Amino acid sequence: MATTAPHVLCSSISFTWPDGTEVFDGFQLAVGPGRTGLIGLNGSGKSTLLKLLAGELTPAEGTVRVNGEIGWLPQNVVLDTALRVDEVLGIAATRAALHAIEAGDASERHFTAVGDDWDVEERARATLDQLGLDRIGLDRTIGEVSGGEGVLLRLAALLLARPDVLLLDEPTNNLDLYARRRLYDAVASWPGVMIVVSHDRELLELVDQIADLHDGEVTWYGGNYSAYEEALAVEQEAAARMVRVAEADVQRQRRDLEDAQVKLARRKRFGKKMQEQKRVPKIVANGLKRTAQVSAGRYKVLQNEKLAQARERLDDAVEAVRDDEEIRIELPHTAVHPGQGVLRLDGLELRHGGRIEGLFEIHGPERIALVGRNGAGKTTLLRTIAGELAPAAGEATAHVPLRFLPQRLDVLDDELSVAENVARTAPTATNNRIRAQLARFLFKGSRADQPAGTLSGGERFRAALAAQLLADPAPRLLLLDEPTNNLDMASVRKLTAALEGYEGALVVAGHDVPFLESIGITRWLLLDDGLHDVSAEDVRAGRLHRPEV
Repeated sequence: MATTAPHVLCSSISFTWPDGTEVFDGFQLAVGPGRTGLIGLNGSGKSTLLKLLAGELTPAEGTVRVNGEIGWLPQNVVLDTALRVDEVLGIAATRAALHAIEAGDASERHFTAVGDDWDVEERARATLDQLGLDRIGLDRTIGEVSGGEGVLLRLAALLLARPDVLLLDEPTNNLDLYARRRLYDAVASWPGVMIVVSHDRELLELVDQIADLHDGEVTWYGGNYSAYEEALAVEQEAAARMVRVAEADVQRQRRDLEDAQVKLARRKRFGKKMQEQKRVPKIVANGLKRTAQVSAGRYKVLQNEKLAQARERLDDAVEAVRDDEEIRIELPHTAVHPGQGVLRLDGLELRHGGRIEGLFEIHGPERIALVGRNGAGKTTLLRTIAGELAPAAGEATAHVPLRFLPQRLDVLDDELSVAENVARTAPTATNNRIRAQLARFLFKGSRADQPAGTLSGGERFRAALAAQLLADPAPRLLLLDEPTNNLDMASVRKLTAALEGYEGALVVAGHDVPFLESIGITRWLLLDDGLHDVSAEDVRAGRLHRPEV
């Protein structure tokens, strides 16, 4: 353990990707004890910063110093399916030695391996229980648990290791509501230094301070995410006022310069007239002319300097105003008449288990949230409805054009540009129309020619969403699988606003309750040995079980 208070310090670090993309230049950061929420737009460098802190990346210049042991939970946890749970937890060797001693083997190497950790199994089971994994035995393999449980197991390993500094990158991605509640509890009780990158508002409400990464610099805000929003709103209101003041100043300086030029022109004409009429001697007139020219030149320079200074103040004021571009989506021809049948499930049995007995129908324009534990089959159900998987039995029939945006965003061809990917789903659209529509998804000009394989997580989501929503025919049933997983907070807000204009039926599988509530969900369906209507209150509380009949 660290002998002094754990902390993280970045001194003048610079980092550039091999393709020349600059992420940091002279970046500074100091983080002490407490829970810090690191937020910022997609592509601002949040995950890169955590990798630099974890030692997975090395800065080109500057130093990264972490005082204390580091625990690191990356955004995409990949575990070998053959590993046992105790191996993931990092206690396999200690546990094996303990069992050998209990069996009568008093070899010195076993006692060395155990050290003082005689209660390792009890601590491991207590940690698993804390995260809701008490039913998972230490001898099971990773291949027997769900993806969300794998994330929690990796977190359990970190909690067992008791690092001084814990780095979490989007830890709630792919976690069901129950697992999220467990993770929230673990975060709330964390005693050391924690830096968490997340778009999960509920998680960010638990932090002690917000670090806002914007344009390569961090701005600090005390308190949780709600306090940050309030402080930012005050800042932006003040910044907008400064822009208005600076704009008025520029206009005033322009008028002063114009007035000065008019006055100087009048004075010049008057002097010329006096000389022509020979009212003053020529030598005096020439002297007055030279004096006037010098004076006029100085005055003009002075007025130009004032105008330049006013413009500089305006530029500074504009720079202080956030210009987080908005996703602006128009979805023509997506309307579904109230009561119109949109989807029919008849005696459906899913390929990987799960059954929806009898007849189940969805009518337009319902907005349905599909919830359930990890492994319940939400993605399998959406893929079956979309026609990607054949059902084991029964039928899934869509009565309107539908589009499915999967969680893994594999609807894009990485070798094609963004514009070319959209052209595949809308073959009759002209290139100009595609580019005009892509501009609404923030792919303007040459950015539409960027290969899909080079996009960041948030950019890839936007491109995939564009390819689905700009398809011909336009979707009147839209299926979304965990749509907020790769989005920053600003993009989540813009996606919410965009979906407000969508007039078709919507089915969203997800665990981000604030997002689901923001898009006007009209019906909550729990997938648990069938589809069951549940209340929003139960969903918020993470009560993912079949309602009593």
